[in-house]
Amino acid sequence: MQDKEAVAADVRKWWLKSIIFLVLVGAILFVASGKFNWGTAWAYFVAMVLIVIANAISMDPSLLAERSQLQEGTEKWDVAIASFVGVWGPLCVYVVAGLDNRFGWSKGIGLGLQVVALVLFVLGSLLITWAMASNPFFSSTVRIQTDRQHAVAAQGPYQYARHPGYIGGIIAYLTSPLALGSWIALVPGLLIVCGYIVRTYLEDRVLLRELEGYEDYAKVVRYRLFPGIW
Repeated sequence: MQDKEAVAADVRKWWLKSIIFLVLVGAILFVASGKFNWGTAWAYFVAMVLIVIANAISMDPSLLAERSQLQEGTEKWDVAIASFVGVWGPLCVYVVAGLDNRFGWSKGIGLGLQVVALVLFVLGSLLITWAMASNPFFSSTVRIQTDRQHAVAAQGPYQYARHPGYIGGIIAYLTSPLALGSWIALVPGLLIVCGYIVRTYLEDRVLLRELEGYEDYAKVVRYRLFPGIW
C-alpha cells in the first residue's frame, strides 16, 4: 500500500512538472512575440498539450513515477545532456521563435510550410509516445534500472532502431522552428539534435556494457538512430 501511495505521489509530481512546463512554453511564446493572437503558436501549443496527455495515457504509472524526478543511479554525464535536450534547449527554441515573430527576422516561411512542419512535429512526438508505450523502462535519464528489473525492449519501434524515442525528438526539434515560422530558431534546434546524437552514443555504450541481453539485441537491430546509416 505504501508503494502504491509513493507511485501515486510521483505521478502527481510528473503531472505538476508537465503542466508547469506547458505554462512556461505558452508564456515564452506569447510574451516573446508580444502577440496573444499568434495562430500557428496556438496550434503548436494545443498539439503539445494533446501530446502530453497521450504520453500520460501510454505510460504505466510506474514509468510516470520513474520519469517524475532524477533517480539514483543516473549517469553523471547525462544530467547535463538530459536537461539540455529536454528543457533548456527547447525553451531556447521558443524564445528565439517568439522574438523572431516579434521582429520579423525570418523571411520565406509560408503558412503551407509551417503546417507541414507542424504535422511532422506531431508525428515525431507520437514516435516518442510509441516508444514510451513500447518500453516500460523509458526513463528520462540514462541509468540501469536494477530497482525495476530493467530488461531490453525489443518491441514496437525498437524492432527498427535502438533509440526510436530520440529519432522522434530529432524530428520534433528540427521541425518546431519551422512550425513557428523561424529560420533562426533552427540554431538551438540543431544543437538539440547534436545533444541527442551524443546522448545516443554514450547511452548505447552504457547499455552494451551493463544491460543483460542488450549486446544480442544490438546484433539483431544494428542501427542506433538512422536505419541504414548509424
